[in-house]
Amino acid sequence: MKALVTGASSGIGKDIARYLASKNVDLVLVARRENALLELKQELDSKVNVTVYPCDLKDLEKTKSLASTFNDVDILINNAGFGDAGEFINTSLEKELDMVDVNIKAMHVLFKTFLEQFVKNNKTAYVLNVASLAAFQAGPKMATYYASKAYVLHLSEAVAYELKKRKLPIHVTCLCPGPVATEFNKVANVKFHLKEISSKKVAKLAIDKMFKKKLIVIPGFKGKAAIFFERFVSRKMTNRIICKAQDKKIGSN
Repeated sequence: MKALVTGASSGIGKDIARYLASKNVDLVLVARRENALLELKQELDSKVNVTVYPCDLKDLEKTKSLASTFNDVDILINNAGFGDAGEFINTSLEKELDMVDVNIKAMHVLFKTFLEQFVKNNKTAYVLNVASLAAFQAGPKMATYYASKAYVLHLSEAVAYELKKRKLPIHVTCLCPGPVATEFNKVANVKFHLKEISSKKVAKLAIDKMFKKKLIVIPGFKGKAAIFFERFVSRKMTNRIICKAQDKKIGSN
């Protein structure tokens, strides 16, 4: 099997690549930072065949070409993404538009074009789209990021249903982690006060559940509990709680 992993230069994407390599899955590593990808390739080359593909996913033309360039891929890992924190009226429009390009547009393009390729090739295939616990509610002080991850979750659920209804051998999983120890915090200008899960544990859980054809994966008991109890709290109260949590994260920098 061969997997294409976006955002493979660090964090969850990097650990997903490592775990897939341990399962003898060949890799196509995609990210902006070529040096980081080459370092990972050197680490994994003795285990599997590794191809490095430096790409800024904001460039949608280059993103569109990925499916045709790597038409022998069996697994798509849509992991690339980033966030930003602050009040919507104060945050950078350019950074938010970049976030929409990466978190939504690039994910959408890859999801759709690879699915078309999988159907054309009549093969069993897997897709892992990385969302977040943020996907389950609105997010004052991180409004664009939360909204972008809601898009990932809802699109994944809808498409998974369509594929199942058509009885196609293509399986979609959506990973929804809470705080994870990655570079995300630095890019988003936040610092979590909750204990972060290691990206290595999240990566292993995500891939194991993906191969078991699980639709939604929420790592950790606290994440599952938060989603369960949210149904008993009004949306107004949820917004208030999240806003206070963001204030703590932003204020600690």
